Amino acid sequence: VQLQASGGGLVQAGGSLRLSCAASGIIFSTDVMGWYRQIPGKQRELVAEITSGGSPNYADSVKGRFTISGDNAKTTVYLQMNDLKPEDTAVYYCRRTRGLARDYWGQGTQVTVSS
Repeated sequence: VQLQASGGGLVQAGGSLRLSCAASGIIFSTDVMGWYRQIPGKQRELVAEITSGGSPNYADSVKGRFTISGDNAKTTVYLQMNDLKPEDTAVYYCRRTRGLARDYWGQGTQVTVSS
């Protein structure tokens, strides 16, 4: 499985960005797919994901501002980020997992929010 992420950039606080992650290869609709982010010196953290059953999960810090969506097969997953804050600045990674057996990461995309 390959994951291709896109959509990062520079935006002012209060602005919006949409990230996309396209999956190719052998995929299943029950895979979990989501977005993580990482800033230098800190661990990568979950931002949002779509569960195997299709439900969204969000980190508390982004609830009400970010929305994750995708088609049923999670071929492409989007992260709509609104009301961005400087503390959202990070490298964002998409991830796709299948139980404990498969764990795939896309390349990172930089999101920078200026104050």
